[in-house]
Amino acid sequence: MIQPSWYSQPYPPEGASAAEGIRNQLGRPELDLLTILVRESAQNSWDARPLDSSTPIAYGIDLWTVGAGHTDAWRRMLLNGAPAGAERFPLRDTLKQGSIRVLAVSDRGTRGLGGPTRADEAVGPERDFVNFIRNIGEPRDTPLGGGTYGFGKGIFFLLSRPGTVLVHSRCKTPDGAETRLIGCTLYKSYTGAEPEGNRRYTGRHWWGDNSGDVVEPLVGPEAEAVAHRLGLTPFGADETGTTVVVVDPDLDGLTPVEATSYLAESLAWHLWPKMISVGDGPPAIRFSVSCDGVPQPVPDPRRTRPLSLFVAAYEKMVGPEGSRLDCKSPKRHLGRLGLVKRVLPPLEPTRASRLMDVENLVHHVCLMRPAELVVTYRRGPKPPSENQGYAGVFRADEAMDDVYARAEPPTHDAWNPQSLSYPESTFVKTTFTRIDEALEGLLGLHGIVRPGASTVALGAASSHFSGLVGGAWGIGGATDYAKPGSTVVVAPRRGRAGAGSSAPDLQEPLGAVGGDAQVGAPTSGERTEARRRPRVEYIGEPYYEDRDADSLLVQEFRLPVPGKQRVRIDLAVVLPGAGVREIDPPVGASMPMLIGWQDQEERFHEPEDCVVEGGSGVWRALVRPAADTMTEIGVRVEAVTGT
Repeated sequence: MIQPSWYSQPYPPEGASAAEGIRNQLGRPELDLLTILVRESAQNSWDARPLDSSTPIAYGIDLWTVGAGHTDAWRRMLLNGAPAGAERFPLRDTLKQGSIRVLAVSDRGTRGLGGPTRADEAVGPERDFVNFIRNIGEPRDTPLGGGTYGFGKGIFFLLSRPGTVLVHSRCKTPDGAETRLIGCTLYKSYTGAEPEGNRRYTGRHWWGDNSGDVVEPLVGPEAEAVAHRLGLTPFGADETGTTVVVVDPDLDGLTPVEATSYLAESLAWHLWPKMISVGDGPPAIRFSVSCDGVPQPVPDPRRTRPLSLFVAAYEKMVGPEGSRLDCKSPKRHLGRLGLVKRVLPPLEPTRASRLMDVENLVHHVCLMRPAELVVTYRRGPKPPSENQGYAGVFRADEAMDDVYARAEPPTHDAWNPQSLSYPESTFVKTTFTRIDEALEGLLGLHGIVRPGASTVALGAASSHFSGLVGGAWGIGGATDYAKPGSTVVVAPRRGRAGAGSSAPDLQEPLGAVGGDAQVGAPTSGERTEARRRPRVEYIGEPYYEDRDADSLLVQEFRLPVPGKQRVRIDLAVVLPGAGVREIDPPVGASMPMLIGWQDQEERFHEPEDCVVEGGSGVWRALVRPAADTMTEIGVRVEAVTGT
């Protein structure tokens, strides 16, 4: 059996690339290494899919500590023939540690690293192995692929503290499926003492079959046997794909569980277009993450804010409501844009969302090329309300793919028109201009009503929309938060409520705001009788709750007077500034809508004719607010007699 060993590349007479130069080709990206790993590795996997297959590929990230049964094999086999000196070859120190931690990025259902294993023999179209293992800077050969040059593979070496990875792959060859295993180290150049004198080395090393004039991968049964001894996951009988094992990954100060949770969330932020199904087809990629064998959940973009808003914008973009963006001079179709605007509760920012410049408010357009891998989230103007958000998706036209690809840095996370010459730079600049114009139309900036826009005068939503006034029999009043942090009580008027009136009909003076009514001792028999009437006690302020694709406004309340009572909702919108209360929607405008009632046992009750038993139990009114408005909520209650 072949004993794999290391080979260190000396500088040839004609020169070669130093390891430092290759490591630096990613430049100084703004994204952290774990995020770049997600983006670049998933892009590699997507580009490696069989173009004639519609079956989803599988992509996984697994972080684990090498078990006791495999540790000896790692130390013995991966130090065979290793260069002397940990300063030149830090894997030596890594393998002497008490535990060895590795991170594996794998794909299945892809082509695997096929083709010739020697760079001088890779003259045909199949060059996956030499492009990944040996060559640097090869142009992409996948039509409409996500990558442009092979710089992204450098992230595997940058993430590894000793700069070492193992590559375990299975591909199809003319003789059938073949398993391949090879190790690579990319650290830094050095000078080594040789019997004939000092010699310079590039800092690139390969581990494998070192019996010939170039290190070859272990293949077939020998590759499978060594992979088994190292504890690597084997390939199924008909599986093809690649696993890249990063030795001793730099987790950026995170614990293993924190790191895998962050990787899972990063997958959702950067690869959500591959997670959603379009039409009747399945998602393009199946994703999984695990830590020491325990699965870590990957967020569902359709059910995770604010990604669900970008999913909605994507569906609008690919549908008939999507907008076509064009450059007029030179004339060129640039791509399609979808925009959606919704009432949204404040977001809880996370490490992954902050990296995308998304804090507590989403006002961004996701940029992507035809491969539908997220390039970046371009920030747009803030909407006029803290509780109003919008999301957009722009996808470049296939005919323009090369233009946008050339505008990207090696990390593929931006479009830089300044890196292009005319007219390509104009196309990218015009893309941003057209997106900005569409956002102005969406938001109606500067108070201008644009052609085709709604002329309904609905004000922007405030930070809390509305509070509630309790303590009055029949219906609550309203508290309007006209400015964040300020409370303005809408004074009730006597008389019948109607369109344009400022408040609903109240039969008693206004009571406590946002809590139980504090009513003084009765002064007459009439007052005592009034207190026996059904009434509403509001509990706290309204708050938001996600329910499927909706963001609902929830008001908790109780009916303290015993007996059967019928509850109804009284909903209206209040226009900021004018203080006008609307209960009849103008043409084309929406109104708040009661979704239903929920009792203390979380049972759902339909909106119509809800009869409940008064008592100490807490009820919840679930309301879908109208976009771009302040919502006024009141709960009506009346005694049910004759039962």
